[in-house]
Amino acid sequence: MRARRRSGLIFAALTLLVAAVAILSVGVGAVPIPPSRILKLVAHASADPASARDALVILNIRLPRTLLGLMVGAGLAVSGALMQGLFRNPLADPALVGVSAGAGLAAATIIVLGDGVLRSLGLPGPLPYAALPAGAFLGGLAATLGLYLVATRSGRTSVATMLLAGIALGALTGAMTGLLVFASNDRQLRDLTFWSLGSLGGASWTKVAATAPAILPVLLAVPFLGRGLNALVLGEAEAFHLGIPVERLKRAAILLVAVAVGAGVAAAGVIGFVGLVVPHALRLVIGPDHRRLLPAAALLGGALLVLADVAARLVVAPAELPIGIVTALVGAPVFLWLLLSGQRGFDG
Repeated sequence: MRARRRSGLIFAALTLLVAAVAILSVGVGAVPIPPSRILKLVAHASADPASARDALVILNIRLPRTLLGLMVGAGLAVSGALMQGLFRNPLADPALVGVSAGAGLAAATIIVLGDGVLRSLGLPGPLPYAALPAGAFLGGLAATLGLYLVATRSGRTSVATMLLAGIALGALTGAMTGLLVFASNDRQLRDLTFWSLGSLGGASWTKVAATAPAILPVLLAVPFLGRGLNALVLGEAEAFHLGIPVERLKRAAILLVAVAVGAGVAAAGVIGFVGLVVPHALRLVIGPDHRRLLPAAALLGGALLVLADVAARLVVAPAELPIGIVTALVGAPVFLWLLLSGQRGFDG
């Protein structure tokens, strides 16, 4: 009862944190809007020009940006929790299944070679903007599928082989991306740099509508994997004897991570440390039970990414800092502190 009460308090605190961060994100910016006015402006904009301007800023710029940040952050954090449970290692990261590497290489290819390919085919340019996120999403899925095929033999997927193949794939895609950077011009180099560091600056209702069908079903599905991941901590053979369909669990976890991270990278670029730090920190607070860890990771991941976005908008205002820089500057020291504190291990 005490543990259940404590979990309830933690979930209530995380929910309040999400609400507070969302209000902060919508209200903070070049045009500051007090929280007391936000709901009133969303409900009905006044004929007053200032109120109409504020309502336009909220509805067309900040609200879709906040919602996109919540979804992407939740998807990355949940993917990290899934990977750490699947690899039975609190240092595992969603990048291990190759999604970020494949998506980054596909995006770099489109940025550097896309217009040239169109010209060679005699088609008018420039390449449509939608080609970049679509290509990144497909590239992430293709990389994950390739890793899965490499690691699967006779219907059994070797987690260790997938880990090693993921490291090799990361090195290969890094080298190929480096070649594209070498061949890029100044404009393409700026686009590559901004993409590789991540940003929510291009958020729109269209992007929210395109991202939601990929990430929201993942967030709804992952709690059903909690019991299987708990058993998998004991080992694959033990989980099998407890009645867990281990191979099906692996396939489901890898697919969900590929979809969530692929959609996140396609919408906001490559953002690090969210999937690594959030699940690791939550284990120290609520324990290793994935039935609680996965939904808690969704809440905290969304809140932290939106908070990082607010910081990215304010630190160098009126310019905007890439959000990946903020998450790395904050996430790396926090992760080192979590490692050095050593209060509890992966098994709680």
